[in-house]
Amino acid sequence: MSDKKTLIINGKEVEFTDEPNLLEVIRKAGFNVPTFCYRPDLTQYGACRMCVVEVEYPNGRVLINSSCTMPPEAGIKVKTNTERTRRIRKTVLELLLANHDRECTTCDKSGKCELQQYAEEYGIKDVSKYVAKRKEDFLPIDDSNPSIVRDPNKCILCGACVRACSEFQGHSVLGFANRGSKTVVQPIAGKPLAKVDCVYCGQCQAVCPTGALTIKNEVNEVWNLITDPQKKVLAQIAPSVRVAIGEEFGLEPGENTIKLVNAALKEIGFDLVFDTNFSADLTIMEEAHEFVERLSKGENLPLFTSCCPAWVRYLELQHPDMLNHLSSCKSPQGMLSPVLRTLVPKYFEGFSEENINIVSIMPCTAKKAEAKRSQLGKDGKFETDYVLTTQELAKMIKSAGIDFKSLEPAEGDSPFALYSGAATIFGASGGVAEAAVRTAYEFVTGEPLSDIDIKSMRGVDKNHRCKDVELDIKGTKVKVRVVSTLKEAEKSLQEIKNGTSDFQMLEVMACPGGCINGGGQPRSCDDTHVKEKRAQGLYKEDSELTYRRSNDNPDIKKLYAEYLEAPGSHKAHELLHTVYEDKFKGSYKDVVKA
Repeated sequence: MSDKKTLIINGKEVEFTDEPNLLEVIRKAGFNVPTFCYRPDLTQYGACRMCVVEVEYPNGRVLINSSCTMPPEAGIKVKTNTERTRRIRKTVLELLLANHDRECTTCDKSGKCELQQYAEEYGIKDVSKYVAKRKEDFLPIDDSNPSIVRDPNKCILCGACVRACSEFQGHSVLGFANRGSKTVVQPIAGKPLAKVDCVYCGQCQAVCPTGALTIKNEVNEVWNLITDPQKKVLAQIAPSVRVAIGEEFGLEPGENTIKLVNAALKEIGFDLVFDTNFSADLTIMEEAHEFVERLSKGENLPLFTSCCPAWVRYLELQHPDMLNHLSSCKSPQGMLSPVLRTLVPKYFEGFSEENINIVSIMPCTAKKAEAKRSQLGKDGKFETDYVLTTQELAKMIKSAGIDFKSLEPAEGDSPFALYSGAATIFGASGGVAEAAVRTAYEFVTGEPLSDIDIKSMRGVDKNHRCKDVELDIKGTKVKVRVVSTLKEAEKSLQEIKNGTSDFQMLEVMACPGGCINGGGQPRSCDDTHVKEKRAQGLYKEDSELTYRRSNDNPDIKKLYAEYLEAPGSHKAHELLHTVYEDKFKGSYKDVVKA
């Protein structure tokens, strides 16, 4: 007897298994219906009613159901595009548009706004039959946050941002307020987004279907730097940018475009282009040394990784009593900028600490806030001047009229050009821990790890955002925990506080899947396979590189020999390490200064 379960979609027999809802079965069958509120990584909500379909049951009864909240049932017949379903969707769109700020040409999401897309697809040309919201009733735009801009006049109340904040980060920074026609999504107590405990991860804007939440755009400021003849502008590019930016130009997710990015930045007018992978190797040298030192002394364990600025801020705000566990290492962005500012003038004529301006290209919106930390600058000058996300760089390339796919590939600038595979995998959840173990093992034993592909640390999905990996370092058992999302990290923190934890290292990335899915990456919230392809692209580059351990990188060895002396040295601490701040009592202060 067969256990096969089937239903009919638009006349086609479709088999289903464990799909969480009818919408996923429809998509698997090669069809699609529009939706604003449904995101595969979030709980089902059913707010927008755009995904309605016509369902005929075996008893002949026909109902209109939202496909994102309905479980698939054997024997039903589903029609996705009937006169009734299209009429419902058009009505929903017209009502949303009537209540919407329709200044699309000046909206950062223009061209990628789902409301705009569906309005075009459904031929919405006129909403005058509804009473439109008056301009004088519009609410003020909140641009107080260093990473995210909130425009409540473009919110369609789909609730995706509220769920992302709660379900990914365990936060409730955003929530629904008021009732009826007065309902809004806003930060707690109606405060500005800079005055609540936002960690700047950007996952709220990543799932927002309209321009209600957008990345704080700094493209114009960077153009001003580039066009100023008195300025020397340097770029650094994070690992995961290379496997995502190509999507903005029609390339497949996971395709390594780093040499095209180098070429595009040179075409735009950047004077020098460097790879943040170099300082990811530097981070591992310092962090592995720090881990081995703590392990030998049995102090401040488990060691927390410090590369994710959203995670760092979360600890400062929520658990300042655990900051002693956090590695004192700056992030790779935080390390490379002072290295470049200090050493580039020694290698390149015409460059000085005064005329150098550094722009980092990051997958992460929280990096914008990290660059403004008071600890990462002196005398009013920050080590990193501006941070552009992957999305912002793509806009910059397009506005410069550059045909990205046709560029002649280019290398980054020396002497900070070489990097290891360990640096590349920083962009995926588990990558920092794997890279650290590759080097830490050799620091402890004096021998290279025989199998440096620690695949048990790799890969996370909606149901597996926490992994424990036990390693044997010549008789010393070390357990490493890898978690993705702050909600998952909170569980580990409680284990530590309760005395039930048994791991010695904790890697945390706030964004689901790591930097490959950062808030500044091209949007992937409707395709669960995109993150996996991006991660595969990083691991592929790792496997192909000559050097796969950070401590094997000749340029890193040279930097230590000529300037930094040794991992953990006084010079290394001055340039590459930082301190943290208890923000628990002052969490509503001016966050830009912290």
